Amino acid sequence: MTLPRPKTEDFGARLSFDRGSPGRRAVDVPAWAGDERPLPDTHLLRDSLRLPELSQGELVRYYTALSARNFGIDSGTYPLGSCTMKYNPKVDDLVASSAGFATAHPQSPAEEAQGTLRTLLELRRGLGEATGLPAVSLAPAAGAQGELAGVLMITRALEDRGELETRRRILVPDSAHGTNPATAAMAGFAVTQIPTAADGSLDRATIEQELDESVAAVMVTAPNTLGLWEQGIEDVADLIHGAGAYLYGDGANFNAIMGRVRYGDLGFDVVHLNLHKSFSTPHGGGGPGAGPVCCSEELAPYLPTPVVEECEDGLVRLTAPERSIGQLQQFHGNVGVLIRAYAYMRALGLKGLRAVSGQAVLNANYLRVLLHGHYDLPYDRPVLHEVVFSGSRQRREHGVRTYDIAKRLIDHGFHPPTVYFPLIVEEALMMEPTETEPPEAIEAFAAAMIAIAEEAEEDPEELHGAPWTAPIGRLDEATAARRPVLRWQEEGADSPA
Repeated sequence: MTLPRPKTEDFGARLSFDRGSPGRRAVDVPAWAGDERPLPDTHLLRDSLRLPELSQGELVRYYTALSARNFGIDSGTYPLGSCTMKYNPKVDDLVASSAGFATAHPQSPAEEAQGTLRTLLELRRGLGEATGLPAVSLAPAAGAQGELAGVLMITRALEDRGELETRRRILVPDSAHGTNPATAAMAGFAVTQIPTAADGSLDRATIEQELDESVAAVMVTAPNTLGLWEQGIEDVADLIHGAGAYLYGDGANFNAIMGRVRYGDLGFDVVHLNLHKSFSTPHGGGGPGAGPVCCSEELAPYLPTPVVEECEDGLVRLTAPERSIGQLQQFHGNVGVLIRAYAYMRALGLKGLRAVSGQAVLNANYLRVLLHGHYDLPYDRPVLHEVVFSGSRQRREHGVRTYDIAKRLIDHGFHPPTVYFPLIVEEALMMEPTETEPPEAIEAFAAAMIAIAEEAEEDPEELHGAPWTAPIGRLDEATAARRPVLRWQEEGADSPA
């Protein structure tokens, strides 16, 4: 199917500097009524500084047009696998921005911040109950920082056991999030990669073979990045503990199991959560995020500081655990994110959280069924929160890459899914519809993917040049990376890109 190619203005080619005329103003500034002050010395003034001069109408239309080019979850379906780009209730933003929370100073005495502190305490307790790991610190700023905190906690625990010198390896399955091996290496450990078994779960035989007194921990993303549950994880946990090592859990995909499965019950010692994925905080744009770390009683003394606790005098205070790994960032983390998560949790309750995970799994499997047969499915079994297809057939038979498929989706009005990840899937297409997409949206996305698969057979060149309808088409990415244009240049000036 060949889509129409309407002409659209490239707003990136004509910036605000190139628009308008001298003397135009968006607003009238009243005359200065105060005392006059001399200007700085002339050598400090910049005669070459040019500012845009637009009327208010021009300015509003310019920024409105720019905003329309930015695709967000409020614009349409955003099936970015692993990142959980879902609609978040706006009421949670209102709660977090209420004056009592938004204007609270982080250095206020505890006596004057009991509302905020008690709210954080209830969130901490709720996350402990949901994960089955009672000790929780809300301090980490994002999932990767929570992950680092967990590994540093294991490091200090091994130090106290007198085993840190000998246990210098961490095992990481190749189906884990990419931050897992990076975190282990950053904490000073050697990383041993464990291959995935034929069914997409942990290779138990390889783990048994690798486990010895040199292993400090095994890091497992559960559910994993293939969207699959790690079958037999309880038995693997017993093996790991029997060898004297710890089981670390990457809980970034908690939205697939919350309200149904608890990490502590499975044998995990420490887990981080991504509240900006599972608990109603906008995800993307560089943050802010929140990555609380939850652990067993054994590891509780090592939690990062501060930890919210209810003290004997009845007040909630920020405390430092006895053997804390220390402070990870300023004050007490991204409190606005934490308040949103609390509002989400309280609004839904246990029954609602269970419904969220159920709907996320249902939607992912619906998409799996709709696309089955049109793209290769390396691990053909029911999935949890996301499904990973492969464009290897399209590349092998028609010379169409996953990259071409993703770009063509833009012409169909959809944001592309995650591509080429996880690395163990050739030409990977990683899709996550999340729990907030209705069936009609999933069906429309699947129809677009099927139409693209048909195009790959009938007219592969149409995909090679996509997108055709976007304001900016396919870029010369090599030139853009090597010779980027990082500042405004006067219209008509030569540009390397």
